[in-house]
Amino acid sequence: MVDQARDVVAQYYDELMQKPVMPATTAAAVRRLLSEPLPVEPAAVTDVLRVVQEVVYPLSRHNGHPRFFGYVASPGSAAAMMGDLLAAGLNANVTSWRSAPAAAEMEHVVIDWLKTMIGYDSGAAGVLVSGGSMANLSALAVARTKADPEIGRVGAGGTGPLQIYTSAEAHFSIEKAARLLGVGSKNVQVIPTDSSLRMDVAELDRCIKADRRAGRTPMCIVANAGTVNTGMVDPLDEIASIAERERVWLHVDGAYGAFAALAPSAKHLFKGMERADSVALDPHKWLYISVGCGCVLYRNAEAAMDTFGHSAEYTRPVGLFRDEAFAFWDLSPELSRPFRALSVWLQIKLWGTRELASAIEGNVACARYFGSLVEASEDFELLAPVELSIFCFRCRPVGYTGDLDALNERILIELQRAGSSYLSNALVGGRFALRGCVLNYRTTVHDMDVLLEDVRTAARVVLG
Repeated sequence: MVDQARDVVAQYYDELMQKPVMPATTAAAVRRLLSEPLPVEPAAVTDVLRVVQEVVYPLSRHNGHPRFFGYVASPGSAAAMMGDLLAAGLNANVTSWRSAPAAAEMEHVVIDWLKTMIGYDSGAAGVLVSGGSMANLSALAVARTKADPEIGRVGAGGTGPLQIYTSAEAHFSIEKAARLLGVGSKNVQVIPTDSSLRMDVAELDRCIKADRRAGRTPMCIVANAGTVNTGMVDPLDEIASIAERERVWLHVDGAYGAFAALAPSAKHLFKGMERADSVALDPHKWLYISVGCGCVLYRNAEAAMDTFGHSAEYTRPVGLFRDEAFAFWDLSPELSRPFRALSVWLQIKLWGTRELASAIEGNVACARYFGSLVEASEDFELLAPVELSIFCFRCRPVGYTGDLDALNERILIELQRAGSSYLSNALVGGRFALRGCVLNYRTTVHDMDVLLEDVRTAARVVLG
């Protein structure tokens, strides 16, 4: 059975370049192909795999295609697939050391490797979680406890309203976390950005001081190590100095960009990240791991344990002490957890950091090359600097006097339908942008040339 499934995957990758990046289909059409009554009798393996091969794979968006530039999506890797298979074979529930001793120790090793990759404190603690949103939620929960130590026991009310500070470019998971944690979305203060779309440090400093005078309690600063819109990195070192001086928890959302610290051309952008109280990472983005693997790091493990630590008789370790009494549920909201570390461990072991750094550097180079193509053209314009591997631009035909936002929206739809390349969208300075993110080790500069011509072709179709 496993061999047959492996053959299906192998054939999929052999044919990947011939597939449209996004299939031309509808929800109703896919549903008609998959809908059936609840099975009573077992089906043949060949029949089941045929559905995967003829329906599921063809009628999916192909993140592994070298010209898929939508969102921040990993192509996955053979090493990660092997890790997923091997982990599923064990089916460990990695809640604590005694649940899966080797899996738990492997996760500790992987966390140490991730800390080293981004230059974080070697004494920090960390845990693999489901993704960046869970990492951000976990970190903000710990920041809330530090700001109001009694909040977990007696609820909110011991301090003035808690305040979170982030920029307009922050991921929406920050506001969502504020709602879930009872901080309230109205207490997420949006700090303006400068002309390069980085957080305005002077305005941050002013807001924190004003809040203290007004009786509000600064809880957390969320700085971006690669924004999801444009890929910009906030001035982390300057923000860290404010956080230390004002005694405010600093969380760095590096879910998209932090692993670019491995790339020589981008490493300098992340100076100051090592001073953060917590960092969110996503191995399932720029380490090319399968979806479902994020990470949160805490400079001080005790702060996390004050937030998440809990015990019950049915979880009490009997006869175990010190390292063997360790539980991952003391570091995040999750109890049941899959063996995420194996895929990360295999990826790093089989690639090595030199190869990972080279792949990331190549992604950054492709995005910057595309930016240079746009700047050299007469019919396109960049809407934001290209700092990491995200580029935002729009078509601006010579002499066109119509609504550029509406035009580019129609171009995006036509491009996606055509299937050769795939972009997503963003709003930059109030303007509709065609947005791309290079996050695939298969992508080359030739693909960037093809992309520009694909956008031109879509524009010609739209303009008639």
